[in-house]
Amino acid sequence: MNRSTPAPLCVAALYRFCRLEAFEALRAPLAAFCCGRGIKGTLLLAREGINGTVAGTEQAIGELIAHLEAMPEFTGIEVKYSAAEEMPFHRMKVRLKSEIVTMGIDGIDPLASVGAYVEANDWNALISDPDTIVVDTRNDYEVSIGTFSGAVDPQTKSFREFPAWVEKHRSELEGRKVAMFCTGGIRCEKATAYVKSLGIDDVFHLKGGILKYLEEVPAEESLWQGECFVFDERVSVSHGLAVGDAELCRACRHPLMPEELLSPKFEAGVSCPHCHDARSDEDRARYAERNRQVELAEKRGSGPHIGS
Repeated sequence: MNRSTPAPLCVAALYRFCRLEAFEALRAPLAAFCCGRGIKGTLLLAREGINGTVAGTEQAIGELIAHLEAMPEFTGIEVKYSAAEEMPFHRMKVRLKSEIVTMGIDGIDPLASVGAYVEANDWNALISDPDTIVVDTRNDYEVSIGTFSGAVDPQTKSFREFPAWVEKHRSELEGRKVAMFCTGGIRCEKATAYVKSLGIDDVFHLKGGILKYLEEVPAEESLWQGECFVFDERVSVSHGLAVGDAELCRACRHPLMPEELLSPKFEAGVSCPHCHDARSDEDRARYAERNRQVELAEKRGSGPHIGS
């Protein structure tokens, strides 16, 4: 297990597409395995596989990955490791889903056909090619704090909107090299599979996603701009997978860079430039009270408040 910096806790972002017919039966034993080792985070199980991010001690996470690898369906599971000084999750959840990454299009099977994997150290050459169109498959709030130089932002609110964007821009993709990327690689499995199902064959995606790129490519050689949003209390990471500077708006959950915290529309726990004008005074009063309860819980030392 390689980690970029020593820290008390190990964070593992993992996924595996596989045929998992009896996925419901895995929920309880997998939750018990994690909880018994102090692991927290979220794991999603569906007929198409497993996906999630969890955190715990290095020993606990190592035991979990070994446990999963011992199951024939999960052998070869894709895992990206990073570090956290504090536990970035409040609880452990194992959820049953219809898809481990929700696109909402029937018949898209990454096990049957996906784009060509591109290693992190080969990514710069591909996206620097003028014949390549680079597409960020993440949602708009993720893209807002960082992306690759020259990448197209589809401005989606959820991954369900991505197929519609592809259909609308299909003529721009045809006849080009299409290079797609996402946080850890899983969304691109389905994104590239979908694009290939339309008859667009010259399709590539970043193996291991942005996380692997930031881990392996030196900052001085990087074409990444900004920070990478992650779905835990670290909020973002930067080169070397160091914890970034972004913070979450606790009202709308949008990531905020330091300069946005200086906006007159920002009030901790109440509003930010992204949600201020869409909220009523009553909304802001409710958020202010929730934030007060969070602060009281922290002062009492009673652990994270449910509204935090």
